[in-house]
Amino acid sequence: MTASRRFGDVVIECTRGDIAVQPDIDAVVNAANAQLAPGAGVAGAIHRAAGPGLYDECKPLAPIATGDAVITSGHGLPSPWCIHVLGPVYASSPDPSGELASCYLQALERAEERGLASVATPAVSTGVFGYPVAEAARVALTTIASLAPGLRTIKLVRFVLWDERDLTIHEMALEELVE
Repeated sequence: MTASRRFGDVVIECTRGDIAVQPDIDAVVNAANAQLAPGAGVAGAIHRAAGPGLYDECKPLAPIATGDAVITSGHGLPSPWCIHVLGPVYASSPDPSGELASCYLQALERAEERGLASVATPAVSTGVFGYPVAEAARVALTTIASLAPGLRTIKLVRFVLWDERDLTIHEMALEELVE
């Protein structure tokens, strides 16, 4: 099941699935660690699917700061590009919503710099970084909807959620934006 809404020329959609296997997307967002190394959760899945060349390309780009984004090729991923963001650790961040919003802003900036038309993103920071899913969904979707009118090349932002609960929460947050 997929929910979607249009904001100007940009469609934001929410779907359930695996972020590492999005064949019709120009770039996937990796919820990375500061060293851009393979890890658990999204970072682990993306690095496993992409193969060791991804980490080799990431090493000279690390470390990145919270809220920042860098772009690499996708290596073995179906998507040709991978955008790595470092989300905030919710309990220890001085400004979790600002840092989370910066992740999405910077990810879209990296995509626009490459002239990409579509980006798939997970729910950044909602796993081991402890960001409450409902609050993270509101920050993420509000940020992307507010940026949509200024985007030149991006036409699709897809939130790829691993489980039904997170999908439902994101769908509700998307509906709230429209009301």
